[in-house]
Amino acid sequence: MLDNHDNRNLSDVFRELQEKQQSQNTIANKYYKKAHVTKEGFTSHFHANNSHKNYDLKLSHIIIGCSILIVALAVFFPKNTSFTQSYAKEETIEEISEYELNRHRLNIQNIISENADMDRVKEQVTEERVIEFETQYNNNPTLPKSEEIVTQEGVLGKENVTAVKTYESGNFVEEIILNKEKLVEPISKLVDIGTSEFLAKHKVHIGDTLYLVNNTNLKQSTEDTAQDVAEVKKSLDVKLLELPSEEWCKVSFDNIEGYVKTSNLTSSYTTPNITEKNRIQRILIKVNIDMELNKTTGLTLNDYKKIFTGIPNDTNKIFQNNYTAFYNAEKKYNINGIFLASIAIHESGWGSSQIANDKNNLFGYGSYDATPYESSFEFASYSEGIETVAKSLVKYYLNPSGTKIYDNETAAAWYYNGPTLKGVNTRYASDENWHSKVFKYMETLYNRLQ
Repeated sequence: MLDNHDNRNLSDVFRELQEKQQSQNTIANKYYKKAHVTKEGFTSHFHANNSHKNYDLKLSHIIIGCSILIVALAVFFPKNTSFTQSYAKEETIEEISEYELNRHRLNIQNIISENADMDRVKEQVTEERVIEFETQYNNNPTLPKSEEIVTQEGVLGKENVTAVKTYESGNFVEEIILNKEKLVEPISKLVDIGTSEFLAKHKVHIGDTLYLVNNTNLKQSTEDTAQDVAEVKKSLDVKLLELPSEEWCKVSFDNIEGYVKTSNLTSSYTTPNITEKNRIQRILIKVNIDMELNKTTGLTLNDYKKIFTGIPNDTNKIFQNNYTAFYNAEKKYNINGIFLASIAIHESGWGSSQIANDKNNLFGYGSYDATPYESSFEFASYSEGIETVAKSLVKYYLNPSGTKIYDNETAAAWYYNGPTLKGVNTRYASDENWHSKVFKYMETLYNRLQ
């Protein structure tokens, strides 16, 4: 009996119970119908029987309930099968069949590995870190406006930091600083920002060269009434030393220091041709009666051309046509070519003398007072005469004895009394004012450069 129960499932038990209940209900219904078709005489008998039926039904209910309990115990404690398995076979066969189609087994190890990075991980660390330096900006009135210059480079600091770091999915999320300990203090970076509009306008800095736009007097201080220190000619260059204000600046002119208004200054950026004018002006300020003549002028061939072209007194254009000869003599023999030309102008009357016209001798070279024409040298050309006189002046008048001159020769200095006009005048001409007269021609030629 037990074996039969063990082999049945819950569905079979319910089915048997249902069949018993239906059988008993059928018998009761038949008995009830019979009682209704009897005569009144049998009514009492029906009621008696009915009472007996009721008693029988109650007893059957008890028996059925006990049976159900026994079956339930058998079902919940089976030897081979379970209620869940039996019920699942009966009620969810379609779902099970669908489930059985998924033949991919779950790999728990893979699932753990794939989701391990999703964990939030915290760790406490102590590490050395850099401390960023600050950058400080300061206005500087001695720099062009908006220009920046680093006066001190910044240096990174160091510190030990203890912190709790949080990672999520392997990525850093946040940290909480627990403690900081400075090891090296950072050093700030210092930057000066220029504010001078004057310097920005002319694109210059302290120490650069500026040029005067007018003849100007250097002052002892930044006041119009201050004492004059020196006069500086137009176009001459000065070195910018200080900028106490946008109106005044301190400059140096040939080692003479003084103050000048910024409105009197310009730069090569603002006035591009000022450097050429300055070159000429630098040459002109050296022109004086005591200047040394055994040195070149610093003039270019174009300068010579400018000087000697279109001179009204050069009616025969002798000097205009021979300016190259004067320039070449200067370069070859290290002599002031303007001085050489001024002697020729003075001695030949701008090339109008008979000696100049007949003998190509612009200097009266070789002449004596008693017989000037007869004793003077004759040259094949003006340029030959110019070169001959240049060599003679260099060798005998302008250089001390033993000075190395042209063609590996040395100066004889027979008539040397100094390399100036006065020194040459001593032995070259009997006229004591000869040097003054020659110098006036020199000034005339030099001034043609302006």
